[in-house]
Amino acid sequence: MKPETNIPFDNSFARLPEAFYARQTPEKAPTPELLIFNEILANDLNIEVEPSDIAEIFSGNEIPNGADPIAQAYAGHQFGNWAGRLGDGRAILLGEVIDREGQRQDIQLKGAGRTMFSRGGDGRAWLGPVLREYVVSEAMHALGIPTTRALAAVATGAPVLREQGPLPGAVLSRIAKSHIRVGTFQYFASTGDNTNLRVLFEHTVARHYPHVGTPLELLRAVLKAQSELVATWMGVGFIHGVMNTDNCHIAGQTIDYGPCAFMDEFRGMQVFSSIDQTGRYAYSNQPNMAAWNCAQLATALLNLEPNRNTAIEAFQDEIGTFGEIFMADYLKVFGAKLGLSTPIAEDADLIETVLSAMQSEGADFTNTFRALTDDSFDTRPEWHGAWADRVAREPDARKVMAAANPVIIPRNHQIENMIASAVNGDLSPMKYLNTALQTPFDPQSDDALRRPPESYEKVTATFCGT
Repeated sequence: MKPETNIPFDNSFARLPEAFYARQTPEKAPTPELLIFNEILANDLNIEVEPSDIAEIFSGNEIPNGADPIAQAYAGHQFGNWAGRLGDGRAILLGEVIDREGQRQDIQLKGAGRTMFSRGGDGRAWLGPVLREYVVSEAMHALGIPTTRALAAVATGAPVLREQGPLPGAVLSRIAKSHIRVGTFQYFASTGDNTNLRVLFEHTVARHYPHVGTPLELLRAVLKAQSELVATWMGVGFIHGVMNTDNCHIAGQTIDYGPCAFMDEFRGMQVFSSIDQTGRYAYSNQPNMAAWNCAQLATALLNLEPNRNTAIEAFQDEIGTFGEIFMADYLKVFGAKLGLSTPIAEDADLIETVLSAMQSEGADFTNTFRALTDDSFDTRPEWHGAWADRVAREPDARKVMAAANPVIIPRNHQIENMIASAVNGDLSPMKYLNTALQTPFDPQSDDALRRPPESYEKVTATFCGT
């Protein structure tokens, strides 16, 4: 018997040709147990589920009426190397719903078992990465950064075997505008399937960019979306860690919170990912990598152009605009952090001076900028006078800074502590941290959450959520 639910499914991706996906039933969880459920988000999505059915549905044990579970196909470059076909190896798209604003949203179960794209993996997720993505993605949303969302986390009751040994299994229910990636376009381009590449283009335009009419215009729109996204990442000291083309969302959402992290002390070439040995996806390299990913999209979209030789020049010119586009977005983000509501090109020098001084001093990124906002800043640094003179010409500087500089972020040591507690059966640190991070600009935030880590608490490497 189907559970009593009211979920307004309308599954447009599953109506595309079967080359786009494989139909896939989630594997059963032996004893599903709800860990956390995002009731506010569920309401926004028009989802009504009986409390007793939440764990069964969002573990994948029960498929609600109207759902059409599939695993999506895509390909991609990983750390600059072509990896070929990838696809959803441990994620299953349960279906799409229409939210209260009339927007289409995916519901995906992450960690719900093997698919035809699993490539030898078990298709499962363990508790740590599930809770990390839940808390960090919801914190990013509260910070105003485009991101996938977290609807539910459910323990499966089955152990997951990893290098560390057996770990508790869990499933994350992830919400996204779609799960279309640059790698989705690369998949069809790499196989020479221009018919389905055209179908994908038309589906993407209808879903995300209705003002777009040509492949070049789609590239232009994605360039802008990626520029804005990466600028906002950098404004909170966020490092994605795996900016591969299969993790580059076509609509500019943050997707796949694997070895991601927020900086404590500022370092431009900070890397946390345990697998990023060359610093390819370091903090300061993220704009370049966004442009590189968009260049791979351009290469795929060229297959839709009747005159390829003419189109190559136009596409190259478009990619060449990324630096200028990003600098404008970067100035907007960091200008606001310094209280500049209308930053000008010359302000880039001031921003660079501030960041360089922070790096040489080992200053905490979040707390340094917040101290400017609440007048608690130590005025010794040489750049402070130049900043004070510049900001004096901005009548709303304090208001601008207060809205741009969070008091708290999901600090890495706090995330690791909450995971350790959850593994030991205590979910209260996770729930407390998740609640606090919903109001990241609150000056009354818990001082313990504002505190940078002690030397023994520092997290120097994060790992993919396998």
